[in-house]
Amino acid sequence: MITLTDSAATKVAQLLESEGTPEYALRVAVKSGGCSGFQYDMYFDGDIASDDVVTSFGAVKVVVDPASASLLDGASLDYKDGLTEQGFAITNPNATRSCGCGKSFS
Repeated sequence: MITLTDSAATKVAQLLESEGTPEYALRVAVKSGGCSGFQYDMYFDGDIASDDVVTSFGAVKVVVDPASASLLDGASLDYKDGLTEQGFAITNPNATRSCGCGKSFS
């Protein structure tokens, strides 16, 4: 299962609050596509299926579908807000290669 760093959990909670949907979960999924074969997909979701894997990081719930769970096992979602790096980034030990933009992997 994917984990969230403290900075990522804080930013997700802020975004959920600003959207007016603090009860929603962050859905993280892996889909076919991108230049390396798979790409990450993240969005806020109010529909949680009975077979979804749900983990909480403070007030933030993270939901992963069963097909994506094995590809995200051991992965970490971080958020940076600095001069040289900004935004969310996934570090995934299951990725054998990734593209230059960091949005897709295989």
